[in-house]
Amino acid sequence: MKISQRHTWPSTVAEAITIQQQLRAEVITIDQLEDVQYVAGVDMGFEASGTISRAAVAVLSFPDLQLQESAIARRPTSFPYVPGFLSFREIPAVLDALEKVSLIPNLILCDGQGIAHPRRFGIACHLGVIIDIPTIGVAKSLLVGKHEEVPEQRGSWQPLIDRGETIGAVLRTRPKTKPLYISSGHRVSLATAIEYVLQCTPKYRLPETTRIADKLASG
Repeated sequence: MKISQRHTWPSTVAEAITIQQQLRAEVITIDQLEDVQYVAGVDMGFEASGTISRAAVAVLSFPDLQLQESAIARRPTSFPYVPGFLSFREIPAVLDALEKVSLIPNLILCDGQGIAHPRRFGIACHLGVIIDIPTIGVAKSLLVGKHEEVPEQRGSWQPLIDRGETIGAVLRTRPKTKPLYISSGHRVSLATAIEYVLQCTPKYRLPETTRIADKLASG
């Protein structure tokens, strides 16, 4: 797929905050999806003591979740690990990997936050705005917000609240495992995000998109 660069990649947190503040106005949190035939996962690994970023993309058919295409890309890591700024460390290599696939996904599940982010602009938002494809944030840990206890049954969820605003959902995808933190990335509502995440997690805690991309990214 062909990707156009929306901005230069920053070298400082201050520059990164400016980009987040500029682009977050473009985030759409209502449904603007086409018929979903292909769903993708993106994930990252690092090589050479973190100096090389290794991004993987896995494109699966939907709803049967069979791998159709995958790609890996490597590039020098250009931004430090700073919580809340994951996208600036990871997206450059992710974009390289996405450019290698010929099947354009209708939906991408990101291993990270969407609007469940202090500035409402996590990696799923950032990627979605850049490539203008619907995205969902599917995070394994809490970054911001509070929630009530989630019942043990699969499909149970509680709203994730920050400063009086519902920014996501804490979703149980498998009984007796830790819940996932789901939030809109771009062009997907929270309700639809929950629905697709559940459809992509038929057996394990994590979506099949994430599981396959993680295996590719970690080598």
